Amino acid sequence: MELPVKLRLSCVLASALAAASFMAAPPSWAGPPDIGPLPEIKYDEKKAALGKRLFSDPRLSGDAAISCASCHDPKEGFTKRAPLHIAYPGSDHFRNAPTLINTAHKGGKSGIPWHWDVRIGTSLNDMTRDMLTESYVMNMDMRIMQERLKQDPVYVQMFKDAWDGKEPANGRVRDSIPEFLKSLVSKNVPFDQGKLSSDAKAGMELFKGKAGCINCHNGVLFTDGKPHNTGVPENPEVFKNPARHLTYITFMFSLGVEDRFNWRRDIGYMTVSHDEKDLGKFITPGLRELKYTAPYMHNGMIATLDDVVEFYNQGGGEDRPGLKDGLMKPLGLSAAEKKSLVAFLLSLSGDDLAYEPEKPNLSYPAIPNWYEAKN
Repeated sequence: MELPVKLRLSCVLASALAAASFMAAPPSWAGPPDIGPLPEIKYDEKKAALGKRLFSDPRLSGDAAISCASCHDPKEGFTKRAPLHIAYPGSDHFRNAPTLINTAHKGGKSGIPWHWDVRIGTSLNDMTRDMLTESYVMNMDMRIMQERLKQDPVYVQMFKDAWDGKEPANGRVRDSIPEFLKSLVSKNVPFDQGKLSSDAKAGMELFKGKAGCINCHNGVLFTDGKPHNTGVPENPEVFKNPARHLTYITFMFSLGVEDRFNWRRDIGYMTVSHDEKDLGKFITPGLRELKYTAPYMHNGMIATLDDVVEFYNQGGGEDRPGLKDGLMKPLGLSAAEKKSLVAFLLSLSGDDLAYEPEKPNLSYPAIPNWYEAKN
């Protein structure tokens, strides 16, 4: 199967950037950073309003079938409450959609990269471009996208207002959507406000101590930004569903993975390093807003927070000898301790940021919606 040049080049470049970042010599170990409240983040309100409209506009995908909000639904914690998310028509995705809440705190000085397999660096602009142009995500030729936006009088005015009289352009799209994402930050979080119940306080002590969660879940986003193998079980749907399996094989092909037809598991960070010792490693997920973002893990295989805590209490799942992270050991938590740990994890969620996405008028230009036509 021959892939589009655009897909091959974008994936190879992403792989090279991520590999360069993660194969550098690690800093000396001085213990995990502490956990703490989110710092304030500022954004341009006009650019954010423009980005919000773009975020929900299916015209940003090749045949106007899906928008950013299709996989990162504002009504579902800016993710999808399903194990695996959708993809561009004709394909289906093989991983869970991560939430975009607090996304703006990734990248930059934090050094936290993108994607479950950490194949994209730390630029939010680069991440936005990747999602817009990848063939199995939104499959957009950005030159076409630019011309579509110029035909919508609402966009023409919004770009003028937000960008000092300038017209719609690809770079301004890639900067406006991230500006909107800066507005998606946790609000009124009990942990950040120091308003923890007695159970949550006990859970925080377990988190930092006996349970050892802080070793990987640290910093303001509760993630070290590194890939680890914790033995998460495979989601069989990826391999039983031909559309998902074909998307996954195509993805591995684009990143130059050897023996790609033989894998019956998600190889994770190995797609970047091409080293089998990294098989099954995935980035440590952040722990904020877990109340709204079930199911959990890179493939949605753990349904509830109680199940997540029990998974780690058991020392994680099974994998080949030598692959699973050495920190994964049975914790010996009592029922009361597990309850306290869940209470602390829930204290990291704030107000529900849900809203009803705007439905742009698709008559500018007239593009038939693939999903609506099909149904």
